[in-house]
Amino acid sequence: MPGGLVALLDDIAGLTKLAAASLDDVGAAAGKAGSKALGVVVDDAAVTPRYVTGLTPQRELPIIAKIALGSVRNKLLILLPAALLLSAFAPWAITPLLMVGGAFLCFEGAEKVLAAVKGEHHGATPVEETPVDAAALEKAKVGDAVRTDLILSAEIMAIALADVADAPILNQALVLILVGLAITIGVYGVVALIVKLDDIGLHLAQRSSSFVRTLGRGMVKSMPVIMQVLSVVGTAAMLWVGGGILLHGAEVLGFAAPAQFVHHLSESVHHAMPLGSVVAWLVTALLSGVLGVAVGAIIATILHKVRH
Repeated sequence: MPGGLVALLDDIAGLTKLAAASLDDVGAAAGKAGSKALGVVVDDAAVTPRYVTGLTPQRELPIIAKIALGSVRNKLLILLPAALLLSAFAPWAITPLLMVGGAFLCFEGAEKVLAAVKGEHHGATPVEETPVDAAALEKAKVGDAVRTDLILSAEIMAIALADVADAPILNQALVLILVGLAITIGVYGVVALIVKLDDIGLHLAQRSSSFVRTLGRGMVKSMPVIMQVLSVVGTAAMLWVGGGILLHGAEVLGFAAPAQFVHHLSESVHHAMPLGSVVAWLVTALLSGVLGVAVGAIIATILHKVRH
């Protein structure tokens, strides 16, 4: 009996170690997959604050909470089952679909670049012409934000799925859940901070300490700059991530020359220059971004001609 108990405890210990190792693998895979979705995450954080403009400050955080809840539903109730079914029954479609998403990112980024060059405000929230009930306006803004989030979340989940496509189905599900929840919390936490930064600054500007008051006024004045920088970084991230997805997808599908050119060039820079790894990453991001601009501009031109 004692021997059987010891054997049972050994089995439990072995299973515990196996489960711990599996969780470590899931955590590492989730971190890697999440990092690859950085461009979409930055753009998500840059896009969302515009949905609370024009509303009372008291409703900003509740609206962000509603959008975040809608984002969780998008990821876990719609996209997660679709991703797992795709992985189980049509894994060959993951790379083409990921490339479609990458092309969409390139198109969105190129549209913003073209709009900036022309002096337009691509994606700006239209001004309401007629009085609208506050509850109806809030509901409409939340609905628009959740629909936009569905597109960005689909790209995030596709990037994560492509990175763990060879893992067991349970690990895939856990990674997608971890990535989805972590990114949602991170994005909408940052969005809440951005939206309330001016209120925090106003509060600090009323304090007794001159240093704190100066800090508060600086926070308020810096808000337009922060939003502009975030928008630029988001656009750049969309282009380099979208271009990188197209390079990698083409390589997987057998057209490896462009990806190999970028890889060889970055490797040459890595070995030839100080801070080689940083410069190599910048070279890869720059070339991916150039490809993203080119592909996005072509798609935008075709779509504009079709519309007209």
